[in-house]
Amino acid sequence: MLLDSIFVHPDTQQPLKVDWEHKKILLKEDDQYKAGFEQSVPYFLPVQSPHLKSSKIHDDHKTEFDYQDHYQKDAVEFDYFQEFSSRVDQAERIRLDETIISRIPDGVTSILDVGCGNGWLAKAMVNDATTVISMDISSRNPVEAIKQNPHPRHEALIADVYHLPLKENPIDCIVASEIMEHVPDPALFVEKLLYVLKPGGKLIITTPYDEQIEYHLCVHCNRPTPAHAHLHSFNEDNIGKLIPENVRSWRCEAFSHKYMSKSRMYSSMKSLPFGVWKAADHLANKIWNRPMRLMVEMISN
Repeated sequence: MLLDSIFVHPDTQQPLKVDWEHKKILLKEDDQYKAGFEQSVPYFLPVQSPHLKSSKIHDDHKTEFDYQDHYQKDAVEFDYFQEFSSRVDQAERIRLDETIISRIPDGVTSILDVGCGNGWLAKAMVNDATTVISMDISSRNPVEAIKQNPHPRHEALIADVYHLPLKENPIDCIVASEIMEHVPDPALFVEKLLYVLKPGGKLIITTPYDEQIEYHLCVHCNRPTPAHAHLHSFNEDNIGKLIPENVRSWRCEAFSHKYMSKSRMYSSMKSLPFGVWKAADHLANKIWNRPMRLMVEMISN
């Protein structure tokens, strides 16, 4: 079991005392974390959400964001295990997932899926040679992901990226798909993920491309709130500011042409092999640059 060998206290980097048989994690009484098991899945979370650099949205509106509480409730209110109601959106998501999988290096033996949602990555990638850890800050998603995709090398963890209870450098590849736009401090988010990558390991991040964030008036607090809880928008120009100097190499790519994906063309495109779709998408964006997704790949030192 991979998690058993890399599960550590994020502050001390000391191995956690875990009784896997009886589902118990021992912490000191004055520890600033809470730990245990949600059914078969271990959790390790700060007692209170950490104080992080505030997003511009919250600074502008003089509001605070308890993201740990928010995403616990989010996973309950919104079922990540259901398909999109729109067939167009569902088809576009499938192409996004295929693009991510195509960038995972051959021969990896460990993948950390950050913000695992419905566990799609484990379903696609776990096998007798590859361990996938489905991780989410919510309790529901990792538990359901394990139930729906049982495999000896599919593991799960409920944890906070900003306080990752993992050793330094144990993971071959990390995927964080459609997560970074939600987090309070994207630069620290990237830093924390790179910490647990092996030298030469790959971090794959996807996010909406150059999104014009829309606001709605919240019926509860009567203040402006961003649609889909998106706090940041990224493009080729500003994404480089998040890349630490000690990264060996990095690249970004915009893809998923808006009108090819959202128009009726999807019905004829969805049956095409991934390679053919990818070539058509690249050509469409070359002719008329309207991508919806941005992928960032980093290789750690």
